[in-house]
This record gives sequence, structure tokens and C-alpha cells, in this order.
Amino acid sequence: MRFDELNDNNYLLFAIKNYDNPQAVTEDDFYDDLKRIKYIKRLLKRYRNTGELRTHLILNHFIVLFNVFGDAGVPLLYFKLDKDLWSCTKSFLTYLGRVAEFPSTDLNRIKNDEFCLTQLRQL
Repeated sequence: MRFDELNDNNYLLFAIKNYDNPQAVTEDDFYDDLKRIKYIKRLLKRYRNTGELRTHLILNHFIVLFNVFGDAGVPLLYFKLDKDLWSCTKSFLTYLGRVAEFPSTDLNRIKNDEFCLTQLRQL
């Protein structure tokens, strides 16, 4: 199967193909790790709606996500996140040194969220 562009039909297969967690024993472990994207999305929406940015918690989810999915974490994130959250997401990826090109998302066109970057630089 080709993964030139993620869609609903190949998203899960792409995640499975790139999953690498030696401590995962069951299928539930995989889905628990995949849920980190949902947690990131929820925390970024809270930031967008209320202005509350929980940088440490978001960073922890990003780090675990990249530990188990590697570079595939970037396309997995951008496929599941709303476009209005991409700016803040890119700020976290920039801070972590994970900004990489993927065919379906041109990260160079997305601007960083300056407030997010400021908060991250203060850590």
C-alpha cells in the first residue's frame, strides 16, 4: 500500500507500519499510544479556546508519540489535527527539532504560533 497521502483508509495501516514500542504487548497498548494524538488535539483546542497552554503536558505527549512512531508522528499528527491547530503544533515541532517535510503537508507554509514559541523558549 502506498502512503503518498494519508486518508481514512490507510491511516491506521500507516500507524501500524511505523509503530515501534518494544514494551507493547497487546493491541490495546498500540491504541493507547495512538490516543496521544487525541490528547494533544484536546489540549491544543483548550489553548485555542481559553488561552491555557499546558506546555509540559503537551511536550510529554509529543515525546512519547515520537518515541513510538518516530518520524511518522508528524504526518499522523497533521492528518488528525484541525488546520487551525497546525500553527501551534508546528511551534512544538520546531521546539523539538521535528519539523520535516511530508508530501501532504508543506510545513514551510505554516507559521509558528508566537505565544507557543515564547512559552516553550522559557522552559
